[in-house]
Amino acid sequence: MEPNFDLFGQPVREGFGNRGRPPYEPTEKDRNKVKLLMALGWVNSRIANALGISPATLKRYFRADMKERDAMRDRLDARRFEIALEQANAGNVTALRELGAMIDRNDRMTIEASMGKGSDQPAASKDKVGKKLIDEQRAHAADADLMAELESEAAQNARTH
Repeated sequence: MEPNFDLFGQPVREGFGNRGRPPYEPTEKDRNKVKLLMALGWVNSRIANALGISPATLKRYFRADMKERDAMRDRLDARRFEIALEQANAGNVTALRELGAMIDRNDRMTIEASMGKGSDQPAASKDKVGKKLIDEQRAHAADADLMAELESEAAQNARTH
């Protein structure tokens, strides 16, 4: 007997619609979907909705996968690099360009992290800048821009006369 599928391509579990709730049986496809959605930063309730289960069922059957939530994005990115490299080695020019772009983004991210831009430091440890100081800095920048523009116009007028 072939399995039935719902509107979204999910298999309809045997006994669905009968009295009592049939036990949930996670598949490898479900595990991969959970890992992908965690890598994309989805919250548990949203992942559970995507699978058609409750958040409690998600926690019960995918506890081991969910403990590795932080590593999922790194694994996804590593797999993307691996696929791009395989395609580039096979002679795919578009994959070679995309691999170069991925490497550039990775290098930029690494440099920003080393410079402290994308750091995980709490905001409280950084110097807080108030609204008055920000307004003052903007005013000084606007004054400098205005002076540069006036000097440019003066130089332009001096050349034409």
